[in-house]
Amino acid sequence: MSDEQIMIAPLTAEAFAPFGDILEANGSPTKMINQGFCGRYHDLAGLDFLAADGDPGRAGISIFDSEPRTLPYCLDMVERHPLGSQAFLPMSRHAFLVIVAPDEDGRPGRPLAFETRPGQGINFHRNVWHGVLTPLRAPGLFAVVDRIGEANNLEEYWFEEPYWVVANPKSKSSRKTK
Repeated sequence: MSDEQIMIAPLTAEAFAPFGDILEANGSPTKMINQGFCGRYHDLAGLDFLAADGDPGRAGISIFDSEPRTLPYCLDMVERHPLGSQAFLPMSRHAFLVIVAPDEDGRPGRPLAFETRPGQGINFHRNVWHGVLTPLRAPGLFAVVDRIGEANNLEEYWFEEPYWVVANPKSKSSRKTK
């Protein structure tokens, strides 16, 4: 195993912009609806789905129930979806770990790790290298919006030497877990 560590950073719109969108109810709603009882934060993500080989594909909503992970977390694989974006919307008010990597000539570069704030979701842009769904506490229940279709929309990359994702001792948001 590699001793190479990746320090977790807070998830910010600026840092995450090359990889996707942050989905959250932050600031004032775009507009008020439902007789003024509901604030709508409108059109927060750029959903992007491609057709491929006679498969038009479509947007779908699924529910994922993922086991929580612990820190330090061994990152040995990332994946990407060449035919569609993928949004993760937590169904609890717990933070979760988001891992991304820049593309370097068709392979992932050095990964970055972010911790969401409670109530934040994310949308990975199409073809962005990212880690698997990584809740840090139960329940790991998420609504996922992504491309549904027959064409292969998954590419995995296994690192020769895994990385270790660790809490940032300078950050209040990164929690050290068992």
